[in-house]
Amino acid sequence: MRRLNSRSGDKWRPRLATVVVAILIVVMALPLVGLFFFRLYENQLIRQTEAELIAQGAVLAAIYAEDVRQAGIAPEKFGVPIATDAGRAASTNEPYQPIEPRLDLASDYVLPTRPAPVSAIADPAFAAIGAQLSAILVQTQRTTLAGFRLLDPRGVVIAGREEVGLSLGNVEEVREALAGRYASALRLRIPDQPAPPLYSVSRGTRVRVFVAMPVEVEGRVAGVVYLSRTPNNIVKHLYGERGKVTLAAIAIVGGTLLIGLVFLRTVSRPIYGLIERTKRIAAGDRTAIKPLDHHGTREMAELSAAFLDMAEKLQARSDSIQTFATHVSHELKSPLTAIQGAAELLRDSGGAMDEAERKRFSDNIVTDAGRLNLLVRRLLELARAENLAPSGESTSLDAALALLPADNRLEVRVEAGGGIGLRISAENAAIMLANLIDNSARHGASLVSLTASGTGGNAAVLVSDDGAGISPSNRNKVFEPFFTTRRESGGTGMGLGIVLALLKAHDGTIRLVDSECGTRFEINLPAA
Repeated sequence: MRRLNSRSGDKWRPRLATVVVAILIVVMALPLVGLFFFRLYENQLIRQTEAELIAQGAVLAAIYAEDVRQAGIAPEKFGVPIATDAGRAASTNEPYQPIEPRLDLASDYVLPTRPAPVSAIADPAFAAIGAQLSAILVQTQRTTLAGFRLLDPRGVVIAGREEVGLSLGNVEEVREALAGRYASALRLRIPDQPAPPLYSVSRGTRVRVFVAMPVEVEGRVAGVVYLSRTPNNIVKHLYGERGKVTLAAIAIVGGTLLIGLVFLRTVSRPIYGLIERTKRIAAGDRTAIKPLDHHGTREMAELSAAFLDMAEKLQARSDSIQTFATHVSHELKSPLTAIQGAAELLRDSGGAMDEAERKRFSDNIVTDAGRLNLLVRRLLELARAENLAPSGESTSLDAALALLPADNRLEVRVEAGGGIGLRISAENAAIMLANLIDNSARHGASLVSLTASGTGGNAAVLVSDDGAGISPSNRNKVFEPFFTTRRESGGTGMGLGIVLALLKAHDGTIRLVDSECGTRFEINLPAA
């Protein structure tokens, strides 16, 4: 673990569990963060309130206008003429003249609280109409919770509780309506009292909607319907829907916990299991090389399988290296021991020996040194074969044999398929054939026959000889490193190992097959 940390550096990295918890917290917090983006919904509540006031004002304006007509009030007492395009449809030929809500909480300036009314005297004719409609206003207010004021053409309140007889002509939206134009405004609702902290995310709780609608009689302003109401706010609305909000909160928390559980079971738990297996394998526990109890996902199963396959290959490689090192040390120890013994005898007793004895010991040293040299060369050849990368070249039996020097010990004959392409370089194919031919010669063969055939994308090569053959007890050992039955004649037991390594590097195989006489190997290689 110390080496791993040194390779990965000292940079801080969060644990997987920390990342998962952070993601889950963000998921749970998203609905809460959404409270700060409720301005759009709050603005909709503002416009909904304005639309309701427009509807109520239109009804009251129609009743007020009808009462004015029935009272027979002279037109001279009316206000200014109403333009046909002021706040309504552009064409008077249209049967409908809707007034659309226009307040916008985001862009409209919130005005201060409504100015106090000033003293004035109402026209008796209009005051009489206001007295008749006062009862209607009171009954309507009990249901709609809106504030109503009826004003005469000069802006004096003729109906509206305690402000009757006072003038609101100094109010901006009222002045617009007295000029024949529809007007609406947002005003602060409670100037001296701070907004409650719970409502601080909502501007709508601190404002009140005011609507001033001109009353038209004979194309002139006969009065104004002045309405106001505090719009609903998001917190109050959510409280009214607290059952649904509670269910939504439970669903969010439950969904988050479910996501966490699924992530824990499908990702986190298998990863930690794989980490624990890695530590056990690194400590030399061979029993840890087995599939996990729970993989969670297909990708994790593939990762686990790939890791365990790598661990098995590394373990097999380690075992192979250990066995190979044991064989190498044994093979090198014998000639080294013989050389050391002969050298010590020559050093200690060489003066007492005759010439023949000294020559015999010297010849033993030379022979064993030659064997050591041969072993080292064969080890280098095996190492090169095991680390060989495919070159992509191709050759044939005829081309490979042409690279070999003539061998007077036996005859090499190609029976068939000498021109079939083999996906291996000519040099490597020549090394492979040289080792097989040398192996046959050392076992008394006088003829080596080669036969190649191609099937689909593969090529098979049969290498047969008429030598002494291989005994049944040794058939399973022929590919083991350093196994030889001809050690006294210079055999190292590494020839077939080199052949096997070369073929593995080129996606090929070799196996010993039955033969009536001698030895027969079957080689399989991709065809060129």
